[in-house]
Amino acid sequence: MKQLNAIVFFFFCLALQAQSQIEEERPPLTRILFVFDGSQSMYGRWESGAKIDVAQRLMGQMLDSLQGIQEEGNFQLALRVYGHQKPVPPQDCSDTRLEVPFSNGNIYKIKRVLKAIKPKGTTPIAGSLLKASDDFPPCEDCRNIVILITDGVEACDGDPCVVSKRLQQKGIILKPFVIGIGLDEDFKNSFECVGTYFDAADENTFKNVLGVVISQALDNTTAQINLLDSRGKPTETNVPVLLYDHTSQKVRKSFVHTLNYKGQPDTMVLDPLVVYDMVVHTIPPVRVDSIVIHPGTHTHIGASTPQGQLELRSNSRQSTKISCIIKPHGKNEILHVQDFGTLQRYLSGTYDLEILTLPRIFQSGVLINPSSTTTIAVPPPGMVTLQAGTSGYGSIFVQREDGYEWVTDLSESGERQVFQLQPGQYMVVFRSKFAQETAYSKTKEFRVSPGSSTIVKIN
Repeated sequence: MKQLNAIVFFFFCLALQAQSQIEEERPPLTRILFVFDGSQSMYGRWESGAKIDVAQRLMGQMLDSLQGIQEEGNFQLALRVYGHQKPVPPQDCSDTRLEVPFSNGNIYKIKRVLKAIKPKGTTPIAGSLLKASDDFPPCEDCRNIVILITDGVEACDGDPCVVSKRLQQKGIILKPFVIGIGLDEDFKNSFECVGTYFDAADENTFKNVLGVVISQALDNTTAQINLLDSRGKPTETNVPVLLYDHTSQKVRKSFVHTLNYKGQPDTMVLDPLVVYDMVVHTIPPVRVDSIVIHPGTHTHIGASTPQGQLELRSNSRQSTKISCIIKPHGKNEILHVQDFGTLQRYLSGTYDLEILTLPRIFQSGVLINPSSTTTIAVPPPGMVTLQAGTSGYGSIFVQREDGYEWVTDLSESGERQVFQLQPGQYMVVFRSKFAQETAYSKTKEFRVSPGSSTIVKIN
């Protein structure tokens, strides 16, 4: 019976793990908000009829094609319309309204509202985009996409480019799509700063553009990150990588770079609507900005990350842990603090080391070559016991070519103190805390040899 229970528990754990993996792999909810032009100019003639009639018919056909996708439960639509409530003149720049909010299974309602639109008013594009920021309910893991469909440019005082950029920087929306219906050539440049612009010069192009935009909005694409060695080969791996949204600077993906079972960089799925900044967390980190993912195409992302190893070899006589500060050669920037007895990868290059022994050891211009190991070791220290017979004040100095250099202070409360010092010639200066005159200060010189044990009595 116990064995049966163990088996049941084992498979229960497997089921929970599988369910957890499914939840982790579930893609984010994609939410598309159509911002539709209902201004008076949509009554303008366009091939087979008025622009509004053509747009309503082709939008309806496109929505029918999305019915099955929405039923899968990871895709929602909403509709905002502007210029359809108040006639001109006079001009009403507040004429924009969310007609159909985000929900599941609302395609029929969107079609019905679109069909009932009667163009009347002006074109408040900036105001509509600003209001659209509130149309997306709060969501931790959603792709918020705006598709603006218009036959005219901004007619009010707002700046659609400024509003679009602000919403992208805040991470509220991804870069919008803009579909221009029969726009004059002079006006097209006005929308390139708003989002990805598509020119629907005729009915057939409008239909095709709708398909392309929806496809790009819904489809992710594959990519691989190639961390290149000194020969330009993608062999470097096992490094944390963070992918940021270039506009909002929010982290979109974070992972440890992996080579698959074939020894190739593992393939991942990325959102083609996002321009990425990548930080490869080598030491020092490598940054690649403004990475564009091409929809429907496997994208290769490269970063030059040739690495070598620095081994800090510890000494068996060293009873305390030694750390080492690593800096770029000739700079004060601290890249890393590495302990002796460890191995650490760095980008190939030249570094300055500050080894935190007593006294400190400085090594400048240490070369780390790609795919090789540079080893640094320090001489075994000597054990020095200072016996003063009383507590007091003082310091230890090491002799250099240009004089004495301070090493460390003595403890004010210790009569007997032990130090591990690097080989060299030293001097200790001490005064008892009970002595009230400078003349009672005492100086003692001593020498430390590698691995030695020395007792220094301060009489």
